[in-house]
Amino acid sequence: MERSIFAALIGGLISLTTLGGLAFVGSAPGSPAAPPSRPEGDWRLLDPVTYENISVFPIVSPYSPDTSLFLTLEEGLANGEVAVREQGSESMVRGRDGRPVYIPQSGTGASVNQLVLINRSKRPLLLLAGELVSGGKQDRVIGKDRIVPVGAPPLPLEVFCVEHGRWTGSSQFAAAKTIVHPSVRERAAVDQKQTEVWDAVRSGTTLKAAPAAPAARMTRGDIQGAIASNGRTEAYEQIYQSHAVGVSIDDFVDEVQRRFANATAGLKGERVVGVVVAYGGEVAWSDIFASGDLFDHYWRKLLRSYAVEALTRPSYRQVASRDNANEFLRRLNGRETQETEPGVYRWREIREGQLAQIELDALQPKAMTLHRLLLHRTS
Repeated sequence: MERSIFAALIGGLISLTTLGGLAFVGSAPGSPAAPPSRPEGDWRLLDPVTYENISVFPIVSPYSPDTSLFLTLEEGLANGEVAVREQGSESMVRGRDGRPVYIPQSGTGASVNQLVLINRSKRPLLLLAGELVSGGKQDRVIGKDRIVPVGAPPLPLEVFCVEHGRWTGSSQFAAAKTIVHPSVRERAAVDQKQTEVWDAVRSGTTLKAAPAAPAARMTRGDIQGAIASNGRTEAYEQIYQSHAVGVSIDDFVDEVQRRFANATAGLKGERVVGVVVAYGGEVAWSDIFASGDLFDHYWRKLLRSYAVEALTRPSYRQVASRDNANEFLRRLNGRETQETEPGVYRWREIREGQLAQIELDALQPKAMTLHRLLLHRTS
């Protein structure tokens, strides 16, 4: 009997404690604010590298796994282990020795938004949205991050045109060593619409600036004059090659790269694996890679793309806050979409308000997130 009474008392105390805990979790307004969000990975944000209207926050990590198991598009096209052709003008099959065999097709034509790619390397191929391939009938950009496995059949590849007016030339493509700037890359990776990609090419930036904003150093007219400067076609690559833009993109890039190298020169036991990028006081973009080696491979191309965006945005000289930059290291909480190729890769997109996060996970030979993009949408 005494034991029963004692057990009842203990049970009552436990119930009260549990209810008290539940009441705390569901507390009314006025309870302590939730702690600030923490980085999703083992990342640390350094002080920003600033120049004119751009701030670049280096992201460092003590972990840098071996990513040499993966082939990049630039490497594969340069050494012949990757071949890209126009889809429809000829078919491509894998020969017995692994080399591509091209078979002309009659009665069909090439497609603007699709190419065909074959990976004959002994390494999986990494593709990033926004990478430019030049040649064929038009220059194109890759539409989505993905991995092409070893031994895969020829792959129909979703792409977007960034060269208007030309529809002639050979069927061969080469690496352009270029990633399109963020406004164009957003339209390709997130919106997936050709008309919006081309509008972003012509506009430079898709950000709608306030009427009183300080003028950009590179205007919409400068961009349009540059891409049409050869008189025969409107090509994205002309932005970097033409004097019509009125400024030296290379000088801008060289100065940011010099400051960035100085700021990250004294690291011990850590590698730079990514960056958060702000224009004026607005944090806009982040690219994070699995390893320092992967970041190093893409860094110059990415920096050139960030510079174009900076030059086409208002020339505010504010520096974004570190707290706002840290927000780009957290995982978003919103609607999630996934695509996967079993045993090869998983692609996922999460949207939360004006933010969009895209991640590419390799599933073999070791599971890891090869690339993570988070951006503040301009539309």
